Amino acid sequence: MTQQSAKAVAGGRGTRRRNGRIVLRTLIGLAGLGLVAFGFGFVQFAREASGAGEARLPARADGIVVFTGGRDRIGGAIRLLAEGYAKRLLISGVHPDTTEVAIAALAGGREDLFECCIDLGHSALDTIGNASETANWAERQGFSSLIIVTSSYHMPRSLAELGRVLPEARLEGHAISTSSIDLNHWWRTPRAVSLLLSEYVKLLAARARLGLSADPFASRHAGSL
Repeated sequence: MTQQSAKAVAGGRGTRRRNGRIVLRTLIGLAGLGLVAFGFGFVQFAREASGAGEARLPARADGIVVFTGGRDRIGGAIRLLAEGYAKRLLISGVHPDTTEVAIAALAGGREDLFECCIDLGHSALDTIGNASETANWAERQGFSSLIIVTSSYHMPRSLAELGRVLPEARLEGHAISTSSIDLNHWWRTPRAVSLLLSEYVKLLAARARLGLSADPFASRHAGSL
């Protein structure tokens, strides 16, 4: 190999190394920006979720739907029904072995409302299932406006899934505080951080799947958050 050829080969290797370093720095920079965006979005999500205790009361609607997940959610939904915010309530995602009596006990013993105005949905196993069960119920009842009751951290994903199956309905979220976890000071509690982080990741996955806005609280539906 001539001296000129050796220089050419060395120069080519040097160019490839420089290009490789540029690509690596670019990838690291993009990853860093992604982490910053993720962190900013998560903090925004957590701050919004922790403000559920200041939620306004919803406008009246045809029906109320509560996604199971604890005494707070069910109790809040039944209070809205008792106060006349809607004429019927669906409790979605009830375990097949759970009875009306057991749920009424969680909600202050309002058996009278179960006799006239409350339906139990047993088919939903997750949020997507809740949305499907809600859509079927609303269609049977002829309802075009719904108040959605669930935990504050769960509300954005719930509205996203419901918007997919009920695109023409008016959906109004009524977020409930979770008494078992202090979300007002979420950064102090590993359990709260873990819960919010898990839900935020699920929300981003749902929005990517549904092709929705990256803003975790962006929705065309009314909400109480």
